[in-house]
Amino acid sequence: MVRGKTEMRRIENATSRQVTFSKRRNGLLKKAFELSVLCEAEVALIVFSPRGKLYEFSSSSSRYFSHFFSFFFSFRQLKYEAANLEKKIENLEASKRKLMGEGLESCSIDELQTTENQLEKSLLSIRAKKNQLYREKIEQLKQKEKQLLEENEVLCQKCDPRQWEQQNQQREITPYETSPDSHEVETELQIGRPERR
Repeated sequence: MVRGKTEMRRIENATSRQVTFSKRRNGLLKKAFELSVLCEAEVALIVFSPRGKLYEFSSSSSRYFSHFFSFFFSFRQLKYEAANLEKKIENLEASKRKLMGEGLESCSIDELQTTENQLEKSLLSIRAKKNQLYREKIEQLKQKEKQLLEENEVLCQKCDPRQWEQQNQQREITPYETSPDSHEVETELQIGRPERR
């Protein structure tokens, strides 16, 4: 029974497509082998499956063919990795836009709830880190204050002890109290019209 001519277009059924790929790949590899044997031709064949798996045939073990295959394999691998990285970048950018409150029109309630939970966790982490930095800064300032007070005490002790006591007493006086050493100052200010001289 003679089959009809096959129409050259993509096979929609995934199982049929995979079966056809396997059969035609094997036929292609067989034809490549036959061509190399019958005609003593150097034949190199590379086939990548839809999932990226490599199938190869080489009629020669020369360095040219080994370099040829290694180059194509490396190229395909790099292309596959680049496509994966591009997809990851797109996902990260979409996630970033959602976190910024953009592009939420197509989100479901569950996706919005997940995004909200992520934001709340992020805020908690940020606040915890900020509070930790504040505590560390306060601790540093307290240490600096303590160090400066100790240095001040050492310097004051090097001065005249009586002067040190006077300074301590002056520190204890409130702004509204007057010290015993305060004097009244006389001025020539007068209330009223200035007199002619």
